[in-house]
Amino acid sequence: MALSGGSTALRSIKVGLLVLLLGVGGLLGWYSFRSFFRASSLPLPFYSSEDFTAEWIEPTDPRSARIHRIAPFSLRNQSGELVTNASLHGKVYVANFFFTGCPGICPKMATNLLRIQTAFSTDDDVVLVSHSVMPDKDSEKVLRTYASDHGVVSGKWHLLTGDKESIYTLARRSYFAEKQPGFIKNSSEFLHTENMLLIDRHGRIRGIYNATLPVDADRAIEDIRLLKRER
Repeated sequence: MALSGGSTALRSIKVGLLVLLLGVGGLLGWYSFRSFFRASSLPLPFYSSEDFTAEWIEPTDPRSARIHRIAPFSLRNQSGELVTNASLHGKVYVANFFFTGCPGICPKMATNLLRIQTAFSTDDDVVLVSHSVMPDKDSEKVLRTYASDHGVVSGKWHLLTGDKESIYTLARRSYFAEKQPGFIKNSSEFLHTENMLLIDRHGRIRGIYNATLPVDADRAIEDIRLLKRER
């Protein structure tokens, strides 16, 4: 009886190890599968609504003409230069919203955006755009100091200030920065979000990420490389 019990226990251990190995193998296979397609021709989706519903639309699809684009804007960066959607046309960029005195999520966002800046430091076709949600406090001078303190490279990473109403409307109605809950808010309600958005060469939203997470910064880097292969 003891021998039979020992054999049963041994058999259970073997079955458990087999299940574990199959599970690990399956997981590795899934990651390889995902990596293969993300590295090949699988396109990034488009986001045209505040609920961030992903849509995969071919250029020949009649819907392609109606894909949401970032509305026209005109703001100043930390160097006093005018930055517009027209000046960003043809570039892939990551957009987010912050303020220099933010003690909570903003330092984490800055750290992860710095990862993206470093990854594309020599690529002029990729830029970062951070909009201040407290433009009355964040003057060009304040933004220059912040840029110097945080390793922000002028020309590569734009810290934008300007009219508060314009920035809040742009954030909520154009970038959908706070998703659906923020879409109907106005500039009297404070804007605070950890989202960063990936925008393609034509001003269309192609990715949404949590800017406080290093893993999402790495995912954005991967998606930028994928997006750069599009024309």
